[in-house]
Amino acid sequence: MTSRAERRAAILRAGELLASLGITSYTEPGIGPGEDDGQTGCFGQDVFDAYVELEAEGALRARVNVLALFGLLDGASSLEAFAAGLRGLDRETSRPDRLRVAGVKVFGDGIPPMLQAWTRHPYPDGSHGGLLVDGADLADRERNLRAMIRLAHDAGLQVGVHATGDRTIDTVIDEVARAVGDRPADLRHYVIHGDLAAPASIERLARLGMGINVQAGIAGATSGWLAGVLGEEVARAAWPIDAALRAGVLSLSSDAPILGPDWRQGIAAADAWMGAPADDAERAARMGALLRACTVAPARQDRAEAWKGTLAPGMVADLAVLETDPFEVTPAELPAVAVELTVVDGDIVYERVPAGAAAE
Repeated sequence: MTSRAERRAAILRAGELLASLGITSYTEPGIGPGEDDGQTGCFGQDVFDAYVELEAEGALRARVNVLALFGLLDGASSLEAFAAGLRGLDRETSRPDRLRVAGVKVFGDGIPPMLQAWTRHPYPDGSHGGLLVDGADLADRERNLRAMIRLAHDAGLQVGVHATGDRTIDTVIDEVARAVGDRPADLRHYVIHGDLAAPASIERLARLGMGINVQAGIAGATSGWLAGVLGEEVARAAWPIDAALRAGVLSLSSDAPILGPDWRQGIAAADAWMGAPADDAERAARMGALLRACTVAPARQDRAEAWKGTLAPGMVADLAVLETDPFEVTPAELPAVAVELTVVDGDIVYERVPAGAAAE
């Protein structure tokens, strides 16, 4: 298990790396007491406490949102532990614009290549996957997942649900629709991954003010595995990045450390997954949309679009300066475009040293 000192060092090193990539805000998607006995020690409550210490010292180089975790990372959770966690959740931080408990994370299901995603499509063994939430049977697990969403919503907390299968995604959307109908609140609940989201589901996300957080690099890396367990037709329709862009619900992320945290690679992967644009005008429009999916859309997901995510008078001075105008390159070329400068709240947190300058 890691020590507090090791956790602090890891957070600071991650901050250095992210600053060098031009990243000014990020979300820790699952930290809390559910992982206190986790195998790595990387996601328990002490990690959040280390963040609190570092923020108080002014040592964080980016704004950090945290989703509280009351179950195992990529594993089981119980309704009882979730409810107890919500009752004991301390959301207070000294500067919420720099370190904020945004809501809670729930692992709804696993991933399709492991036959874990809950889907209407049959796997080769005839199964349809299931849910990670504890329960006596699948129906009980579904009831408990819905109860978790409702409890968080009624507590005024945003919910990010790890959901890859179409049945899990639709269950999440259904319960949010019920919760919003009973108690309207602009909490920006969202689906994380959403591999098998159907077009109708994307439309419902938009109508409910929800979002979908997609990792385009995972699509490119695992589509062959998905085709192997659910067929080519299902794989071709998976990861609906184009539809989510058009609906205005897409945020791109890395799921680091599953993928590297470089947003430029994410944009290149998303563009590749969508296929070649028809012409230069479409290429430029797509680049703009994908850049917004890394800036404006995540700010909205954070419920912070009124003060961050765009460069405009009255907004915070969070920005990255690139060596080349991104509209003058293709998305495939973007990863080679260097980050010259990263600024958070007007403070320079990274500045590129030109090659050879250190030796002068």
